[in-house]
Amino acid sequence: MLDLHTEYLTEDLDADGHPRTFQLHCPPGFNFAYDVLDRLGTETPDRRALRWCDDEDEQRTFSFGEMKDLSDRAASYFLSRGVRRGDVVLLIMKRHYQFWYAIMALHKIGAVAAPATNQLKKYDLVFRLEEAEVSAVVCTMDGDVAEQVEAAEAEYARPLVKVGVRGSRAGWDDLDEGMAQAAPFVRPAAADLPAVDDPMLLYFTSGTTAQPKMVVHDYSYPIAHIDTAKYWHKVDPEGLHLTLSETGWAKSVWGKLYGQWFLETCIDVYDFDQFDPRALLHHLQDAGVTTFCAAPTVYRFLVKQDLAEFDLSRLQHCTIAGEAMNPVVYETFRDKTGLELKEGYGQTELTLAVVTNYWEPTKAGSMGTPSANYDVVLLDDDGTEVGPGGTGEICIRVPDGRRPIGMFTGYHRDPTTTASVWHDGYYHTHDLATQDEDGYFWYVGRTDDMIKTSGYRVGPFEVESVVMQHPAVVECAITGAPDEVRGTVVKATVVVGAGYEPGDDLRRDIQSFVKNRTAPYKYPRIVEFVDAMPKTISGKIRRVQIREEG
Repeated sequence: MLDLHTEYLTEDLDADGHPRTFQLHCPPGFNFAYDVLDRLGTETPDRRALRWCDDEDEQRTFSFGEMKDLSDRAASYFLSRGVRRGDVVLLIMKRHYQFWYAIMALHKIGAVAAPATNQLKKYDLVFRLEEAEVSAVVCTMDGDVAEQVEAAEAEYARPLVKVGVRGSRAGWDDLDEGMAQAAPFVRPAAADLPAVDDPMLLYFTSGTTAQPKMVVHDYSYPIAHIDTAKYWHKVDPEGLHLTLSETGWAKSVWGKLYGQWFLETCIDVYDFDQFDPRALLHHLQDAGVTTFCAAPTVYRFLVKQDLAEFDLSRLQHCTIAGEAMNPVVYETFRDKTGLELKEGYGQTELTLAVVTNYWEPTKAGSMGTPSANYDVVLLDDDGTEVGPGGTGEICIRVPDGRRPIGMFTGYHRDPTTTASVWHDGYYHTHDLATQDEDGYFWYVGRTDDMIKTSGYRVGPFEVESVVMQHPAVVECAITGAPDEVRGTVVKATVVVGAGYEPGDDLRRDIQSFVKNRTAPYKYPRIVEFVDAMPKTISGKIRRVQIREEG
């Protein structure tokens, strides 16, 4: 092993060898593709980098040497198609293995990678093409997404370079064929390489009240995922790490790329179309996954399976993120597997800001403690710091513009929105939390999700955590609903599991269940049963839509 990550990380260790604090360093001219992937590909070329399989049992394994060569070929091919430094390239590649060498190639060129989900439709794509001034699209040929891209291009002011992956279509080049015919890659001269503060990644956030914002990260960003992989995921350099996210989301580079390769760990990619909890458990067993990260929804489905049927003995450590975790999920998974779920909190704009590191005691339902990489505080409406027990907005102190490594540089072409969240020395997340006497943060809700009823302030998540303990409930969203007497009352929108019948009896049972487990003013006076929740394109429940639809 090369232990490359130690060149970018300084630790102050305690007697047990755990970091009391740490600092990240970014040298001038840092480029992950050259300084990490290419070094690993040159000095440890046979070391396993990526294991890929799909739900039809096709498998591929790539070494670091192969990934270096493939990314060189892809860079040469993109240059031949006119992609240049600063160009924005939309990557719609699902979980296909081509994503890894395509994004590394763009880093080598200095083009801006803009990952996106294959669930986008024409309307979504027109917005993204126009707002980001996209030059090229690398797109899976699965489903109808390529057709949607073509329909969006027809309304776009410029022609796109269109490159297909895993299939062919008229008007599209084939990435792997183009790479096979590309000339040898020549690393650009120093003056033509991207600078550390150049844009490297552009992500569209899935807003609940407005069009997506474009989050920009520069070339220092990957360094901040050293602590993601080392302290949170606890990856094993000789093991196999699986983060379930599709490549269109920022969570993918959190768990399927930068930190894992910094730690020289093999990334596991399970390429599927329809989520099946039993198929995932078979994969964890058969692939021998050692560390695993997924959203709470995934674990909710896993704990409903008979986990004793599966040999998960190689699984060493599990993490959870994406939305707040209900304590009942944590407790059930621990009881069935013996493994604790270590929660973390961040945003597309950040990396891990609050985290339960692997050596820290877990408090079920808590996000953990502030990361040493960020100066995290809770602020009230007046901008005053909130002490233990109080509720405040999670904010990052950024004095004198000294932006920590991992924090975004701003919203692309939108200084007004950037200034609305990043001002007076703080970045505002718009997420509310409380902090206990031990320094652990507990999620409360979004600043626009708080419910005021009969003079009380009720956080949706605290009620959802109780409702989710009811055996009939698969999904739940808590919102406020108008009421003539109380102004607003708590409403539960619920999806029930198989074998349960929605109706008045179940409604009363859920209400009684909540009243018996938390303060009476928090119980849902309205319980509405639905077949499915309205969700953002990234899979988060759209409480704003539930509120609007009454």
